[in-house]
Amino acid sequence: MSGVIVTDPPKAAAEDVEALARYGVATIGEAMGRTGLLGPGIRPVQQGVRVAGTAVTVLSWPGDNLMIHAAVEQCGEGDILVVTTTSPSTDGMFGELFATALQRRGVRGLVIDAGVRDTQELREMGFAAWSRAVSAQGTVKATGGSVNVPVVVDGQVVHPGDVIVADDDGVVAVPRARARRTAEASEARERKEAAARAAFAEGRLGLDRYGLREKLRQLGVTYQPYEEYAAGERP
Repeated sequence: MSGVIVTDPPKAAAEDVEALARYGVATIGEAMGRTGLLGPGIRPVQQGVRVAGTAVTVLSWPGDNLMIHAAVEQCGEGDILVVTTTSPSTDGMFGELFATALQRRGVRGLVIDAGVRDTQELREMGFAAWSRAVSAQGTVKATGGSVNVPVVVDGQVVHPGDVIVADDDGVVAVPRARARRTAEASEARERKEAAARAAFAEGRLGLDRYGLREKLRQLGVTYQPYEEYAAGERP
């Protein structure tokens, strides 16, 4: 497999990345119309960590981490490395040594649609990672691939320079051109949720706040005292 290493692709503006960093993955996904999520199979190896940065993408052969080595050179301050393979792989393609090199370059984390290893060391050194699998299985360095090209994770296309936000809920990719308005939409959603949170804290029910009682009625859902239900009576 031949490939290409694209240098210096355009990236989302730093201020837009930092604006998106204020919001959780779920909020951002909802703000984008429930799009952009990289699927439930990509999970964090740590807890209680949220990162946001610009994507440096890698397309590798399964079980081969040669192109991750090539990608390190293309990474810089504020980036997040996003690695995929040409066919499904769970091999441990990334570990402590890669993290050390990337941390030195200011990279904020890793998202890999394959496996990682050295997870205890990654947590101890504070390098955040989200992966499809955790596996001690090693890899080779034998096949070409590409860096900074569009890649696909669970049906979601990620372009180099897109904004990646990752937390305990998973990972979301925000297209570079939509970063600013997605941050604005996320802020609006956060305000809406804050108002709902305050109402629930005061004891109000979602059934009333969202007007769902009428929806239940339209769907034919009824209320019935326990005694009647237990006696076999049906509305």
